[in-house]
Amino acid sequence: MTDIHTAVVDIAHAPLDVAGALDFVSDPRFGGVATFIGRVRQHNLGRVVTGVSYDLFEPLALRTFQAIGERARQEVGGPMKLYIAHAKGHLRIGDLAVVIAAATPHRDEAFRTCRLAIEAVKHEAPIWKQEHYVDGDSAWSEGCSLCEEHRDAELAAAKQGGNKHGHGH
Repeated sequence: MTDIHTAVVDIAHAPLDVAGALDFVSDPRFGGVATFIGRVRQHNLGRVVTGVSYDLFEPLALRTFQAIGERARQEVGGPMKLYIAHAKGHLRIGDLAVVIAAATPHRDEAFRTCRLAIEAVKHEAPIWKQEHYVDGDSAWSEGCSLCEEHRDAELAAAKQGGNKHGHGH
């Protein structure tokens, strides 16, 4: 049995499975379990959101998720189990968009593995998100969570010839 599980779930057929994620990473070797659950929120960048649509290229997304898991194993070190699943299709407010669970011998490694995995999914996976707004408009959004959070710092760094978080978009 593998210690990395990756999935793309078409929510028209089934929801993401948090209990399944926890079951997958449960192992008597591991005392630390960390999870990240991403849900569709009602507001983004000052606009009222009614839902989102995720589109992705599934074979490449799954290969990317697997590579993220392998990299997490190398960077964090030691034994681990990791579950990465992302939704595709049209999601409503409150629907689950992504579920990540990581288990390791201790909590520090579990937290680091989980954080590394979600940030890598946001930065690297071929996933396109279209937000739908209450006024009937929609827009494609960037998947980089650090971009919104650190936009001012990145703009300042760009003016000085670099970027704050390691990639140039």
